[in-house]
Amino acid sequence: MATAADNRRGIVAMLGAMALFCGNDTLVKLATGAYPASQILAVRGLFAVIAATVLAFALGQVGSWRGLRNPMLLLRAFLEAAVAFTFITALAHIPLGNITAILQATPILMTMIAAVVGLETVGWRRWCAVFVGFCGVVLIVKPDMGGFDAWALVALGAAALAATRDLVTRQIRAEVSTGLVTIASAAAVPLVGLALSPTQEWQPIDARATGFLAGAAVLVSLGNYCLIVACRGTDVSLVSSFRYSVVVWAVMLGFLVWGELPDTLAMAGTGLIVAAGVYTIHRERVRMREARATAAAPQPQAKPVPAAQP
Repeated sequence: MATAADNRRGIVAMLGAMALFCGNDTLVKLATGAYPASQILAVRGLFAVIAATVLAFALGQVGSWRGLRNPMLLLRAFLEAAVAFTFITALAHIPLGNITAILQATPILMTMIAAVVGLETVGWRRWCAVFVGFCGVVLIVKPDMGGFDAWALVALGAAALAATRDLVTRQIRAEVSTGLVTIASAAAVPLVGLALSPTQEWQPIDARATGFLAGAAVLVSLGNYCLIVACRGTDVSLVSSFRYSVVVWAVMLGFLVWGELPDTLAMAGTGLIVAAGVYTIHRERVRMREARATAAAPQPQAKPVPAAQP
């Protein structure tokens, strides 16, 4: 079981990852007028490989390159590519609000997988906190129910793949550096863009859009690093609950960049997300206090066995 310090580190890293990913999404959205999705993945992905490599070396987190042969690392890179592919495929057919709501099922799916396969013990209070956070997301995005069709299953597949990816991240051996995992994950994404390129017409290089994607690559590389830190050595079903903070960041950036003000339902949803996060932290503190008290309690002495009569 992860310690309280491990889980605090994971929560802070997850909050940072969601903020960085939201900044990445904002810059990518600014570039969508110039490039199709496959070109965005390829161009941003190439910059991301460079950024991830520089970050890993700067932090001294490269380690032995032989770690690239680690089966779990390769599996995570494959899942990273699969998440990007399924997300782009679903996004082309269903509304953004719908896919946003579906992808917020990732913490629920992660909690479910972790509980079913016996990786973690999940109590009813944590289940309730996850569900409340999801309700908050639905209030914010207000998905159009008429837009849910078979493509919604593809989006749900992306959420399931993301949950599996983060659980696999926890299983990567400690001797494989976080920087190396970040590099491998970054390298998988441009491959998806190249694979999708025959389906879309690529556009001439646009300096402004390319600048946005270069900035997005730095943010997504930092975000991936934080996400990997959040999933290694922690209770991922607990830490994953803080994925919902991405919606709060999205509301803030939507106002700052495009002047979009959230309505009453969106504000209520934001409140639910924050409340779920605060309650999750509170329950974690209570759980760790109970664990320490149990460990410090004196153990009952075994009764002496009477000597056998001659």
